[in-house]
Amino acid sequence: MNMSRARERLVVIGGDAAGMSAASQARRLKGPGELEIVAFERGHFTSYSACGIPYWVGGDVTDREQLIARTPEEHRARDIDLRLRTEVTELDLDGQRVRARDVDSGEESWTSYDKLVIATGARPIRPDMPGADAAGVHGVQTLDDGQALLDTLEGTRGRRAVVVGAGYIGVEMAEALIKRGYEVTVVNRGSEPMSTLDPDMGRLVHEAMEGLGITMVNDAEVTKILTGDDGAVRAVVTQDREFPADVVVLGIGVSPETTLAKAAGLPLGPHGGLLTDRSMRVRGHEDIWAGGDCVEVLDLVSGQERHIPLGTHANKHGQVIGTNVGGGYATFPGVVGTAVSKVCDLEIARTGLREKDAHRVGLRFEAVTIESTSRAGYYPNASPMTVKMLAEHRTGRLLGVQIVGREGAGKRVDIAAVALTAGMTAEQMTALDLGYAPPFSPVWDPVLVAARKASAKVRGSL
Repeated sequence: MNMSRARERLVVIGGDAAGMSAASQARRLKGPGELEIVAFERGHFTSYSACGIPYWVGGDVTDREQLIARTPEEHRARDIDLRLRTEVTELDLDGQRVRARDVDSGEESWTSYDKLVIATGARPIRPDMPGADAAGVHGVQTLDDGQALLDTLEGTRGRRAVVVGAGYIGVEMAEALIKRGYEVTVVNRGSEPMSTLDPDMGRLVHEAMEGLGITMVNDAEVTKILTGDDGAVRAVVTQDREFPADVVVLGIGVSPETTLAKAAGLPLGPHGGLLTDRSMRVRGHEDIWAGGDCVEVLDLVSGQERHIPLGTHANKHGQVIGTNVGGGYATFPGVVGTAVSKVCDLEIARTGLREKDAHRVGLRFEAVTIESTSRAGYYPNASPMTVKMLAEHRTGRLLGVQIVGREGAGKRVDIAAVALTAGMTAEQMTALDLGYAPPFSPVWDPVLVAARKASAKVRGSL
């Protein structure tokens, strides 16, 4: 600890979900007289919903400010020294200090710390190819990214958009661009969109996207992006085709932003994310914590480390870190990989392992797929739903669930998420006392129908 100061100083790198949640929680537990908090954020905004950016671009959210949970002024009013447009460029672990640069002026300075929180997030993956940094090519990870994309859309005469990648961001951005009147092509190197699902379930998403007017191009690898004389994008090129484009959105995914951490020699996992213990303390470093999209977390189903960049996790990480920094005690036990999204009115949800995940970690399993409805079949507006369930061979332990359907489908995945966290078997799930009434569910909820079928298949395999 630096004894030259009468109070401890907490330095936070990153001003979004994990970083500012940690700062806020630490402030709740320790007042300004006990703990000085300095937070660095290289962008213009803090504590915002990155998950909401596609809905802002598409017009469902009309005002950017609606995505901001807490403004810089609100943080400062709580005695958090928040410094916007300031990028940390170096960590000096031996000297317990960070070097930061003012993005606008270029001025640099060192700030010492007693405790450090790294919440640097993730960065959109940009393919290493000609034209990837051309004007009109956008990654979408921060509010600044979203604003830059909107500026391009408003300043471009053409109405042709190409989305590269068909994960959550790619699919959501494709729908947003359709809503803005663009002709949209999605170029996807996988066999079906939404690689977080098994391909048979991804096919349902593919059909819904085409029904929305989106052109899906699967099994295609982008090789370069062509630009015009003005330096702006004009086409996306694959192995054998060329797709005209006035704007390109990269939805390839993200990778942990751990450049600083790596340079400082902090421990990284197989996916490039920081490794922490259950208190979110960086392994081997007593006074450094990390959380959010820059860390790897324990998958409770497979028992391995994974990189799962979701706002739900980041906020929980921040709460845990802030509690521990503030003198309390909290842990983050891990995740089961639950996520939900939508394309138009098609809801897409998953939790646990896909088939290839189970194969990769050496688990044998039984897989079943069932068709059901969101409500009792005779009740008005009952809509179809497909549920896929994986259960471990012989033991019947639940391994994963995927759901694709209309209204009322997506959040049913939470039943499976709880069952996974509890380590339940498919057979145990069949006894769950779920709420029933015809407007909400068939008498056997679709998730329980899948559990019955999976349980029967496990018994047949003994």
